[in-house]
Amino acid sequence: MEEPMNSKTVAEASSVAQSPRRSPVPFFDLKGQYAQIRPEVEAAVARVFASQHFVYGPEVAQFEEEIAAYTGAKFAIGCASGSDALLLALMALGVGPGHEVITPPFTFVATAGSVARLGARPVFVDIDPVTFNLNHKKIERAITPRTRAILPVDLFGLIADMEPIMEIASRHGVAVIEDAAQSIGAKYRNRNAGALGPMGCFSFYPTKNLGGAGDGGLITTNDEQLAHRIKLLHEHGSPRRYEYEIVGMNSRLDALQAAVLRVKLRRLEEWTEARIAHARRYEKLFAQSACKDRVTTPQTPTESRHVYNQYVIRAQQRDQLRQHLQQAGIGSEIYYPYPLHLQPAFAGLGHKAGDFPETERACAEVLALPIYAEVTAEQQEAVVGAIADFYAQS
Repeated sequence: MEEPMNSKTVAEASSVAQSPRRSPVPFFDLKGQYAQIRPEVEAAVARVFASQHFVYGPEVAQFEEEIAAYTGAKFAIGCASGSDALLLALMALGVGPGHEVITPPFTFVATAGSVARLGARPVFVDIDPVTFNLNHKKIERAITPRTRAILPVDLFGLIADMEPIMEIASRHGVAVIEDAAQSIGAKYRNRNAGALGPMGCFSFYPTKNLGGAGDGGLITTNDEQLAHRIKLLHEHGSPRRYEYEIVGMNSRLDALQAAVLRVKLRRLEEWTEARIAHARRYEKLFAQSACKDRVTTPQTPTESRHVYNQYVIRAQQRDQLRQHLQQAGIGSEIYYPYPLHLQPAFAGLGHKAGDFPETERACAEVLALPIYAEVTAEQQEAVVGAIADFYAQS
């Protein structure tokens, strides 16, 4: 899961309509983040240009080492995008025609799309209504002799309930790939995102908690053989120049992205703690507001650290509320308005409305509010105030 912004660009998401009543609150503020680190980023980029080493090289190698250390994984392999990370992980397991991969229908299209691109069948399992993540209680009935992997998603920055998922997978002899595109820095029972299963897949799309200056991705693993196979696959299957052991692809994290990401990685914990503090402030503001019975705020299991790539509420009259926020100059986004099982791209799977009711209910109710390290208390008060105003009028 890589870039859940639909057709909007980052620039469009960073600007909202002006309101005569309140100062605007952008959904994202990448310019604010950049202002903090501009000298470091410019120095890192200049270092790459001075070296003229744009593919592989020390920046990529050092970034991979730093991410491995940060997550606690033994190996980290950079690639061109979060979508490619998923594709490479599936390829490393040999997923192909005739295979099935279990995954949720409430996620960005890349998760199931990567399965379909390899000729395999995405097998959807509904989500837990509290966490929005794959409901492990429904996985077992979806397993067949064709099941090759389970692909849970750490949605919005909260790691899926991996322990029972891993237990089910082990019992049935299938692999687990953790889609950690939105969860870098998150924890589950004192273990880090990306180090919970055989492989973890990350995205460095600019709006992620650790975002680059364009696309980028990475795969973590503790398995040396899988790491070797991924390295082959992301470099045309070539262990040495002009020698090809397997058919691979060209999917490399370039040195410029690695250099920028290394600068940001040094600030990631600081930014993550700020997001968590902002989430707690939202929780308090909503609890004190007149609209507390009209919205449901995110809940975090006690054994987890939620890193809030998105702060997602459930809201009554969601679409009208979003229009009201837009008129008030407050940015918001819907992740995701349409379930994958009802998308034309997956019509061949034969699903119909009602097959995955929790997913469909979430698609009708969820709304993401502004949350990033630089958002201010005043801006959050404006967001909750505008939501309260809407429900007072409805």
